[in-house]
Amino acid sequence: MKTFRRVLWASVAVICAVLIWLVYEIGETNEEMMNVPFGPSFQLTAGDGQPITEQALRDKPTALFFGFTHCPEVCPTTLYELNGWLNEVDPDGDRINAYWMSVDPERDRPETMERYLSNVSDRIEAISGDPDKVRAALDKFGIYYEKVPLDPDQPDGDYTMNHNASVFLLDDGGVLKGTIAYGESPDVAVKKLENLIN
Repeated sequence: MKTFRRVLWASVAVICAVLIWLVYEIGETNEEMMNVPFGPSFQLTAGDGQPITEQALRDKPTALFFGFTHCPEVCPTTLYELNGWLNEVDPDGDRINAYWMSVDPERDRPETMERYLSNVSDRIEAISGDPDKVRAALDKFGIYYEKVPLDPDQPDGDYTMNHNASVFLLDDGGVLKGTIAYGESPDVAVKKLENLIN
């Protein structure tokens, strides 16, 4: 009986040691993952026609939004609000970058997005490019987007896009620090941007 108890206690001690080690390893892995830049490597095109890569998202704190020019409400509202928040927290425009990446690259050529943005903001830059490359980047970012026909009987006709509606906030290393939800209180959104650049 004594031998059984010793074996039992030894087994319990080994199991506890393994559990402690696993908890430590998981914690270390999570911390490492939280400090990894958000999103994939990509080579796309900015609104001015110049090449743009993921390094643009790591130059300084960044607000990143995904949308499309034919969007009826969410995109124009978000872009307009984001422009106002950026002007409030960074009036000189030298402390935070902002980008708008298309989820509809077939229609949103870089120059199309640039023209669209010129009516809304001079602070937000467009990102689009080759449709296959854009979709590959969106998939690796983990962004939800879906083409939805306006007439279900004509799947190849006119369409809209469902997509994520949050603004992603990245630090100056490209690490995701939070989001601004669609419809977020302006005071909260401004505070989040202030925290990002301070």
